[in-house]
Amino acid sequence: MRRVIAFVCGLLFGIGLLLAGMADPAKVLAFLDLGGHWDPSLALVMAGAIGVAALPLNLARRRTRALLGGAMQLPTRRDLDARLIGGSLLFGIGWGIAGICPGPALAILLSGHWQAPLFVVAMLAGMLIFSALEGRRGR
Repeated sequence: MRRVIAFVCGLLFGIGLLLAGMADPAKVLAFLDLGGHWDPSLALVMAGAIGVAALPLNLARRRTRALLGGAMQLPTRRDLDARLIGGSLLFGIGWGIAGICPGPALAILLSGHWQAPLFVVAMLAGMLIFSALEGRRGR
């Protein structure tokens, strides 16, 4: 049952990304083009997503168990450190160069755009490098 619910949530997320235009690199790059023909529509999508997520997140903070019975796993750290800032910068630079982030990249993976599989391979390589570095750090 958990896999079915995870699949439905992922499918709903992917459809939302496609409908909102978040999977269109040209639209994303237009959003990031503050000095040219700026397209603010993705800011509205992000604000809407925050609004939709606010109530469930607030409810989740009051619970100790997830709806499907697992332990509630919410972030507890609130401080800014070099790793968070550095990771955010890398993510933002990658988003600006490619015009796409991980969720939409997976949503358009089979669309026929050669950039999507290349982006996903690079993303997976970055995840493997991070895991290897984290493993060394934990020793």
